[in-house]
Amino acid sequence: MAIARIYLDWNATAPLLGVARDAVLEALSLPGNPSSVHAEGRAARVVIEKARRDVAGLLGAEPAHVTFTGSATEAANHALSPVYRMGKAKIAVGRLYVSAIEHPAVRNGGRFAPEQVSEIPVTPQGLVDLDALADLLAAHDVTSGMPLVAIMLVNNETGLIQPIREAAAIVKKHGGLLVVDAVQAAGRIPVSITDLGADFLIVSAHKLGGPKGVGALVSRGETLMPEPLVRGGGQEKGHRAGTENLAAIAGFGAAARVAGEDIEGRNAVIAALRDRAEEAMLSVAPETVIYGRGLARVANTSFFRLPGLKAETGQIAFDLEGVALSAGAACSSGKVGASHVLTAMGEDAAHGALRLSLGPGTTEADIDRFIAVFEKIAQRRKRAEQAA
Repeated sequence: MAIARIYLDWNATAPLLGVARDAVLEALSLPGNPSSVHAEGRAARVVIEKARRDVAGLLGAEPAHVTFTGSATEAANHALSPVYRMGKAKIAVGRLYVSAIEHPAVRNGGRFAPEQVSEIPVTPQGLVDLDALADLLAAHDVTSGMPLVAIMLVNNETGLIQPIREAAAIVKKHGGLLVVDAVQAAGRIPVSITDLGADFLIVSAHKLGGPKGVGALVSRGETLMPEPLVRGGGQEKGHRAGTENLAAIAGFGAAARVAGEDIEGRNAVIAALRDRAEEAMLSVAPETVIYGRGLARVANTSFFRLPGLKAETGQIAFDLEGVALSAGAACSSGKVGASHVLTAMGEDAAHGALRLSLGPGTTEADIDRFIAVFEKIAQRRKRAEQAA
């Protein structure tokens, strides 16, 4: 008999919402090109503009400032450009500064050459070191162009909420631009591009329960924009060429509407489940290390390490018991290796850590099952240590 499976890897991707699926299917039936001026084209355009309003509403932005892309990775590569434009004038960016805990889509530097990228360290707790950021920007060579800074709002592994408002103040003081990866934050905490002080936000549909293959770059204004990454026609106001993925964008908008509803109430339920799982882990194996516990985290994430257990081994053991979770970020084509986030925190990353991430569909029974499997794995590890 096949083992019934439970899904506890919502940070990798959230299951597709019914309303998003319905929106996708409805949009697939529309024959028109959104750029066409006839009735069929206008009907498709209405779908895109509605989705644009919904995504903007989730992020406290203006609809006109939402540029749809093929993914959050594409949005990151779009924003991380050494050339920006103010109308027809080119504005140089002298250097890119990225935090040491960024997702690889940002950490790889976008369109910057490696020698143009500097790393912002983090504290042992996993938070961006604001003093180090201030020192780096104070030493920035302004003759090379303005500084561009990229810091994520919520870390995808630890779930820690980063001090973006404070970072934004430092960036503005030094005449820079701030790009914020909000992929793990949107729909999990209230997000407003204006309140954060960010210049750009990066978001992804499939983390919200929308379809895979669509994201967005959201800007605070339109005066200063990165040079287009994808060139061709004039779609997305010239910022991103190519006929828009109508069905995926429709699903993105539907998911964004749901994600913005009752975030506080949803978090209370999810946090209670996450906390029960953590308390049980510490009860079963007090040596368990839970990163970020006691600090400001999103409600759904627990990043933990059971000493002596390799993350890859643990992930496989959970999977064989029908529990889907991950060893850090799901961004390396299935590879499991040392966590660059743990390394940045000064932790021994050789064995890695496991990430439990919940969502609105997670149940008490799911947590019961997780706890039972964790206890089995912990006992197996203890017996192996005693026999060694």
